[in-house]
Amino acid sequence: MDFEEIRNLAKLMEECNLTEVKIESDNNHIYFRRGGDQPQVVIPAPVAAAPAVAAAPAIPAAAPAAAPAAPVETIDSPLVGTFYKAASPDAAPFVQVGDRVNSDTTLCIIEAMKVMNEVKAEKSGVIKEILVENGQPVEFGQPMFVLE
Repeated sequence: MDFEEIRNLAKLMEECNLTEVKIESDNNHIYFRRGGDQPQVVIPAPVAAAPAVAAAPAIPAAAPAAAPAAPVETIDSPLVGTFYKAASPDAAPFVQVGDRVNSDTTLCIIEAMKVMNEVKAEKSGVIKEILVENGQPVEFGQPMFVLE
């Protein structure tokens, strides 16, 4: 598959508002996944048998003890629709990275079938990351915010 064919498939994904496309043939396996504004293309290389190589003995290294990672909490989309971070295009966003939220804080609006649905945090914490861009479609259960 040449570059022009891949470009045409990416355009077709955008026109049809597809988030994933998988194409398999005898010699090619192509998987497209669109998560942001730009589609991502993954073309795995053909698998060839590699000659056996003797493994070098492992040398133990003194590694500092890593602190246990705090569990990542996300706030997921409760429905399918379009994500908006503010009440109107000229309004300030409901929340930004670093803001402290509680269970009744409005985080965003999701438009579904011409209905604007406010999404509440339902958890307390600090917004560590916003995973969705303004105006981007979201799916049910898709993570939108990361909390600390």
